[in-house]
Amino acid sequence: MKKILLLLFFFTAFIPSQLHAQETSKKAIIVYGSDDCHHCIDTKAYLKKNNIEFVFFDIDKNADALKEMLAKLKNAGISTSNLGIPVIDKQGVIFTNNGVFEEFLKKLN
Repeated sequence: MKKILLLLFFFTAFIPSQLHAQETSKKAIIVYGSDDCHHCIDTKAYLKKNNIEFVFFDIDKNADALKEMLAKLKNAGISTSNLGIPVIDKQGVIFTNNGVFEEFLKKLN
């Protein structure tokens, strides 16, 4: 009985947040960043200006989003040792701002 309750707790506590992110990633770009990051602010402005649907997660305030972002980076083989934000999930393609910012923005289209 305890095993069943534990499994039920696991599925209700952890699976819905993953499913939500998967649903969102099919419809919109996911942006992981910070409200204090100027590149993140500029990325959100670019997406709004170009009418590109997106969801923003502030990794400073949302520990679950931070964990999700780190897992996605690991699965994509992207090192977190010198990570720059924002981190983008564009329908399963993960990339970061690690070069010329204007080139990074072009990848969002």
